[in-house]
Amino acid sequence: MYEITTTSHFSSAHRLLHYDGPCENLHGHNWQVKACVRCGILNKAGIGIDFKLLKAFLKEITDNLDHTDLNVRLKDAIANPSSELLAKYVFEQLAKKLAPHSGCKVSRVEIYETPDNCAAYFKKS
Repeated sequence: MYEITTTSHFSSAHRLLHYDGPCENLHGHNWQVKACVRCGILNKAGIGIDFKLLKAFLKEITDNLDHTDLNVRLKDAIANPSSELLAKYVFEQLAKKLAPHSGCKVSRVEIYETPDNCAAYFKKS
């Protein structure tokens, strides 16, 4: 099994509902997203998925979130855009984009609110 990882960034605001503290107020982050994809088969060039393709898929997702209020942008998809739920959202969106292209599957998405604070989503094997 091979794992390929790429990173993207976006800036946006959110507020955490039902949070007893300052994060319940609208505030922003410069988010970093790391997406890991697993492939069991390599092509003739020895590649599971081209980094350019994986990066383009992830960028489409993060561009849609850039410079937005996540509570508004994702209101139909996520009731409360915590880092954990945002990681799951990106995971699911990336899985949809990958489905028709290769035998690769998303294995993990990490969302960094800050360089030191990360939440991840992955499916149990």
